[in-house]
Amino acid sequence: MTRTDSATPRFCVLGAGSWGTALASHLSACGHTVTLWGRCAESMACMQASGCNERYLPGYPLNSSLRFSSDLESALKHSTEVLVSVPSHSFASMIDCINRYATADCRVMWACKGFAPDSYKLLSDVVAVQRPQQECAVVSGPSFAAELVQGLPTAITVAASTQRHALQVSQWFQSDYFRAYPTDDIRGVQLGGALKNIYAIAAGISDGLGFGANARAALITRGLAELMRLADMLGARRDTLMGLSGMGDLILTCTDDKSRNRRFGLAIAQGLSVDQALDQIGQSVEGVAATTAARKLAGDNTIELPIVEQLHCVLQEGKAAGDAVSALLSREIKTEFR
Repeated sequence: MTRTDSATPRFCVLGAGSWGTALASHLSACGHTVTLWGRCAESMACMQASGCNERYLPGYPLNSSLRFSSDLESALKHSTEVLVSVPSHSFASMIDCINRYATADCRVMWACKGFAPDSYKLLSDVVAVQRPQQECAVVSGPSFAAELVQGLPTAITVAASTQRHALQVSQWFQSDYFRAYPTDDIRGVQLGGALKNIYAIAAGISDGLGFGANARAALITRGLAELMRLADMLGARRDTLMGLSGMGDLILTCTDDKSRNRRFGLAIAQGLSVDQALDQIGQSVEGVAATTAARKLAGDNTIELPIVEQLHCVLQEGKAAGDAVSALLSREIKTEFR
């Protein structure tokens, strides 16, 4: 579906976690009319009163023009653009809500990084089924919410179903500290965002076991090689995976402890169970489900993803992390780019 674009877009951001809040505050700071929606009425009222998200971004003031709501119908029915920022397992239900309450020409973009549960589809495939022929976009790249709300320099990629729409969305986000690069490779950008979480968990485990910088560098590089194989299989472009939403996000999440997927891996290395590590993080760790999805996709298409396979054994079969590393190092020697 195409439409005549509104001169004054009205945004609704669904999801008042750290990243949704940061993006909503940023869009508001860019001069747009923005409503941030969250499920908990008490939490949203506290944000309205304090001007902060004390649970997820404590101590960081949000833009004073940002609006807050726990009334989903009201938040959606007045919006022309919706940005979904919820865990990927809730994405399809959010699209259902958009279909129920928003106007037919309201466009959807998302900042979720993961696969649809059970089907292991990319989120754009979910949108294609639930909002057919509707323009859509995804925002992804190496970015931590706390740094964005501080106005620290950040660069991301915006992918859309058309290059024209990608450019338009990029312009909405552009500021003197935030740069958004447009592309029409919507599959590649989603793959980079979803799969980098797998390797961030693996990097956390590696560092938690004291394997050092050499091992971390090798893991990141070989992780990128696995990303490329899946990109080829799913019709994404390799150059996208060499950019911000691929290699950039991979490096960030594998090396910085603000990454909850990396922190989850560190917790596993300390001997915590998967459930204990998830409880310790206290937020969604998308890499756990992404590991299952990537393994299924690789198996269905006979693609070798040895890091994914060994991480699955650690997370789902109770294999000792040290044994998983030994299994990776003892694999048959092959040329690097085979």
